[in-house]
Amino acid sequence: MTAADTHPVRDPELPGRLLAAERDVLIPLLRGRPEHDFEVRTCCPGWTVRHLLAHCSAALSRVVESRYEEDVFSPAANDRDIAERSGRSLAEIVDELERGMTDAGPVIAKAGGALDGIGLGEWVHAGDVRDAWGEPGAYAGAQVGPALDLLVWITRDRGRPALHADLDDLDEPLLLGAPSGDRPARYIGDAATLVRLHAGRPLAGTRYELAGATEAELDLFG
Repeated sequence: MTAADTHPVRDPELPGRLLAAERDVLIPLLRGRPEHDFEVRTCCPGWTVRHLLAHCSAALSRVVESRYEEDVFSPAANDRDIAERSGRSLAEIVDELERGMTDAGPVIAKAGGALDGIGLGEWVHAGDVRDAWGEPGAYAGAQVGPALDLLVWITRDRGRPALHADLDDLDEPLLLGAPSGDRPARYIGDAATLVRLHAGRPLAGTRYELAGATEAELDLFG
């Protein structure tokens, strides 16, 4: 999605395609790691890799089964989902995650945009795993293009501040957020750091320029 595309149209299949493509690389990575690696802490406060994967598998299962309690996806609900999976094996959690990444796409597509953030959030959490393990491609990698397309749509749909992003690793700039009469904020840096900013992830060790908006204003999940 380039800066010239000021009226992006929702692609209902995009979250499902992103989930399926990420599934094909993440699941083999998970199944190839020793069990003690899943006790490594992630950037999500209080969560190990195992906790994070339990949250992801639970969230996708809820989407597939249309199970939404009043406080669904709240911190308390997330903690309950993780606790419910504390007695399961890692293989069972990864199997549930794989099923969710396979089956959630059509449900998200039919939800009219209300669940698109789940698709993006799951991809970001895959980046959290890579980041915790020191793997390459955290918040970037082969699926960063579709992830950015989804980010463009979600920021516009949610009326986020307009942001013109000149990315080191893409030829064309992006225009995120809802266009307004004001001059858009400006970002210069790489795609992975742009994702970190919008996902509220740690920025230590990154280099970027941001003018006209604060980091907190860009955070979608905070």
